[in-house]
Amino acid sequence: MKISELLDPQAIVADLQAKDKRTTLAELTDSLISCESSLDREDVISVLQEREKLGSTGIGDGVAIPHGKLAGISELKLVFGRSHAGVDFESMDGQPAHLFFLLIAPEESVGVHLKTLARISKLLKDAAVRKRLMDAPDRQAIYQVILDQEEQA
Repeated sequence: MKISELLDPQAIVADLQAKDKRTTLAELTDSLISCESSLDREDVISVLQEREKLGSTGIGDGVAIPHGKLAGISELKLVFGRSHAGVDFESMDGQPAHLFFLLIAPEESVGVHLKTLARISKLLKDAAVRKRLMDAPDRQAIYQVILDQEEQA
């Protein structure tokens, strides 16, 4: 499944205001809830914070992919966020994260969850793609960058 099929353009936050990891997770969760009102905000944040305790999901190169599994959902949920200022996400390379994909998966999912994480990592491995995502003027342009990249893959 393509990232663009999982990502509702309305779940793209083109200008995250959060200044730290905790508020970044909350702001991304709020975007998810705005598109998926059946989810409980505190449950989502709790799942994400528990995963972060195992080790930061800040993978370096300005990228973080906070994720977790949640009971009671039937399909993957995805949110994208961009912070121009950057957020200390305790990334492996010690640098601030600017590009975020938040992924929530059904509790029993394994394969599709890991495949989606791999797709996101592959997309954001390309420095030119990261630059285009940072330079895009708004959420629709960000979504278009993702669509264009997936068409080339």
